[in-house]
Order: sequence, then structure tokens, then C-alpha cells
Amino acid sequence: MSETTRRRWTYAGLTVALAFLILAPLEFRRYGLYILSEWAVMTIAAIGLNLTLGYAGQVSLAQGAFVGIGAYCAAILTTNGWPLIAAIALALVLCFVIGWLLGYPALRVQHHYLAFVTLAFSTLAFLVFRNESWLTGGTEGIDGVPRPSILGLSTTPHLRYYYFCLFMLALVTLAMLCLVRSPWGRAFIALRENPLRALSLGVDTRRYILMAFAIGSALGGLAGVLYAPLVGLVEPPAFTITLSLNLLMMVVVGGSGYFLGPFLGALVAVLLPEWLRVVESYYLILYALLVMALLIYSPTGLIGIVDRFLVNRRTRAASAARAAISVSIENP
Repeated sequence: MSETTRRRWTYAGLTVALAFLILAPLEFRRYGLYILSEWAVMTIAAIGLNLTLGYAGQVSLAQGAFVGIGAYCAAILTTNGWPLIAAIALALVLCFVIGWLLGYPALRVQHHYLAFVTLAFSTLAFLVFRNESWLTGGTEGIDGVPRPSILGLSTTPHLRYYYFCLFMLALVTLAMLCLVRSPWGRAFIALRENPLRALSLGVDTRRYILMAFAIGSALGGLAGVLYAPLVGLVEPPAFTITLSLNLLMMVVVGGSGYFLGPFLGALVAVLLPEWLRVVESYYLILYALLVMALLIYSPTGLIGIVDRFLVNRRTRAASAARAAISVSIENP
């Protein structure tokens, strides 16, 4: 299969997926729309973590904390009469700055040491959410988070809010696509593969590490802003380390460092448990076993399986072509 043909098949597949995401929810009920909206929101957060971990190679267990920061920004502002756009702006700036500061430890420690640093920040954020009741409502949280009106059109109906989340996901996807195809994206990949080599080639590794944390954290904050009106109640238990681990699993299961990895990973993490509820109380056990089996079979995730299949196919095609050339040379 030529590169042009493969690209056409890719575009066709993406077109079919987009058409499904737009048209299929028209027949969904309330809970189905909630699950799809949650998938869109968690995908945005996973895209941010994929930039930090998958492209820049920096381990982070703090993404759930940034989702919580964004959610509390939305809850505090919108319940006091501010529009959601103000919450989005505040969450993006606040999470960007905090993510930038959190990136400084990455300049000195790596791998599991960096994971412990980000884990400590995640724990600190949870304690603030729970204990600073004057700001966050404490253990009771903040209830009655309203859904926004876009150009005078209320998104209170579940279908409208789903389309709003899908639209925001599309904007983030386009922005991230431009980023990873730019010189910045190539610098992030060089940083992941070999920091010393990247530094020797003139890449400012210090700046790119900080930017990877900052941009990824800002996307986590954006996801939190969208999450708050979706559920209507923002409370501390939603933003424990469990959320950070779930987001990490989305990136790894989908395929860390692959552009479409967060989309498939969020699909598995959000939708698969719902599909497995037919086995009743055993659905979480079956879900865990399926995820473990997948990672044992393909440590590079779902996209890695497809990539490995395409590489093997190209290798066989090249071998067949070389064999045909050898036969033609021997038998002119």
C-alpha cells in the first residue's frame, strides 16, 4: 500500500469516526450523552498528558490535580455569575503557570523520582481542595455549577453540551496537531529520545521541558473547566490520585507518543467499563484483566499494534520486491 493510499484510508477512517460522533448521539439517551461527554473531556486531559509524557518523555502523576484546579475555577466563577469563558481563561493561565513551576524539578530529577515529585503535588492539591472550605466548599464541594450559554444558546440540554465538549475537543486536536508537526514537536521528540543529543544539536532542553509541563497542565485545566458543568457538583474525591492514574492509563493503553493514542485510551477507560456491566459485579475485574492482557501483548498500546502490523506488512512487501528483483537478474 502506497503512502498516498494509506493517507487516504486514514482520512476516510477519521471522517467516518467524526460522522459517528456527530450523528450517533442524536439517538442517545441522557446517560449515553453523559458518557460521551465525559470521553471528550477526559480525552482533552489525556492529550495534555500525552504531550508531557509521550512526546517530551516527562513522567507526571499530577494531571488529575490540574483537572481539579480547572474544575474549581469553573465552579467558583460560574456560581458567582462569571461566564465560562472567564473560567477557561483563568484555568489556562493558572495551570500553565503552575505547570511551568512544576517542571523545574524535572530539570534535576527524572523517571520515578520525577513521578514522586508530581505525586506529592497531586496530594497537596487534594488537601487544598478538601481543607480550604472558604474557597472550595471543603468536603461538601460546590454544587449547582451552571452550564454555559453559547451565543445566546443554552447548553443545558445534554445533547447541546455534548456538542460543545466535542467542539472544544476538535479545537484542542487541531492545535495539538499543529504543535507536534512544528519544530516544537520535533524538539519534544528529540528531548524524549536522547536529551544529551538534543542539547548537543542546539535544542534548549530546559525551555522545552518547562513548556511540555506547562502546556500539558493547561490542557488538564481546560478539561476540568468542561468537567464541572458536566457533573454539576465539584468535590475533592473526584480529583484524587486515582484520576491521575486513570489519565496515565489512557495515554499508555492508547499508545504513548502516538497522536491518536489519547482518543483510543480514553475510549477504553471511559466506555469499556460501561460495556462490561453485563457481567454485573465482575465487570471491574474483567476490565482490569483485559487492560493487563493488552499491555502484556503490546506495551506500546493499541496504536502500537496497528503500527507493528503496518511495519511487518511493509517489511514483507520489501522482501518480496527484493526477491522478485533477484529472480529477474538471475533469469534475464
